[in-house]
Amino acid sequence: MNSIYFFVCSSNEFIGQNWNNLSFLELFFQGSDRFTNLGGIKRKPCNFLIHYHFLPCEHRQRSVLALEDSAIDADQVENLIKFCPTKEEMDLIKGYTGDKEKLGKCEQFFLELMKVPRVESKLRVFSFKIQFHTQVSDLRSSLNVVNSAAEQVRNSAKLRRIMQTILSLGNALNQGTARGAAIGFRLDSLLKLTDTRARNNKMTLMHYLCKVLADKLPELLDFSEDLTSLEPASKIQLKFLAEEMQALSKGLEKVVQELSMSENDGAISENFSKILREFLRFAEAEVRTLASLYSAVGRNVDALILYFGEDPARCPFEQVISTLLNFVRMFNKAHNENCKQLEQEMKKMAESEKSKMAPNESERLLHTPIQSGNVK
Repeated sequence: MNSIYFFVCSSNEFIGQNWNNLSFLELFFQGSDRFTNLGGIKRKPCNFLIHYHFLPCEHRQRSVLALEDSAIDADQVENLIKFCPTKEEMDLIKGYTGDKEKLGKCEQFFLELMKVPRVESKLRVFSFKIQFHTQVSDLRSSLNVVNSAAEQVRNSAKLRRIMQTILSLGNALNQGTARGAAIGFRLDSLLKLTDTRARNNKMTLMHYLCKVLADKLPELLDFSEDLTSLEPASKIQLKFLAEEMQALSKGLEKVVQELSMSENDGAISENFSKILREFLRFAEAEVRTLASLYSAVGRNVDALILYFGEDPARCPFEQVISTLLNFVRMFNKAHNENCKQLEQEMKKMAESEKSKMAPNESERLLHTPIQSGNVK
């Protein structure tokens, strides 16, 4: 009986497979009379990868050298990187003196990859190229959101007047004390407006602020419409944007390095070098523009924090945005509650007026003489 080898596959690889498909079973059981399998080769994931995710070996080589992102997607390239042959595996295949046509699928796969100089480096450059547009687009979008939020807050005249009103209310409450003539307040004090209650415990300072504005400055009540970028900005962390910017810069450095080495590979990397050179010219311009935007956003973020009298080193952008967004939500909630309370009070007054009018109307009818002309 011919010997067979079995490689253990992770449970995820079994999910959703059609077990009537014999070609899938061939991945697990291959007769030694059909293929020559070299010991020490990481066959387990490799055969599965070859069979289910890629074109024939020679097509893969051409796709990599031509940087054809239409033929292989980013996930497939990452899998290729993961299963690139090690130095030991390459030495093992190079030392094989038999008929290479009879090598197993995994060995054939490695043999084809080995024809590409520095194949792992080229694959990493390929992966960077495939994901470059999405990475740049996502980073630019996030930077624009942060920029927009910072500018909206600083440019909102309505928010500024509300802040002035809060300061006036605070000074009025603290009149006669050391805090009664303040020229400003900490940003996090905005969130304490709901903690300060009236003596009857029925109204907070936030509710009173909304009432004052509704009576005296109703045009300020919709100030949140000036700050539409607050919520999307609250989902962004600047440290991740910094990491993305750094990853793009490092990725370009890898491209430059591989391009320099590929130009000495000869004919096999000629097309690769040509395409990579064109991509590099485009990518460098994009990253320069992005770096300029990133620097401008950093300046705007610092200006926003300083606008509230805070220290950029101690009060991060995320804290400022979170505080303002929570203030907006608390303000709108308090204003809506005031409106509902006013509506209920108006309804009660109307009912009270109606009940007062009813007895008077009955009395009037009793004293109204009946006209004889009205009786038939």
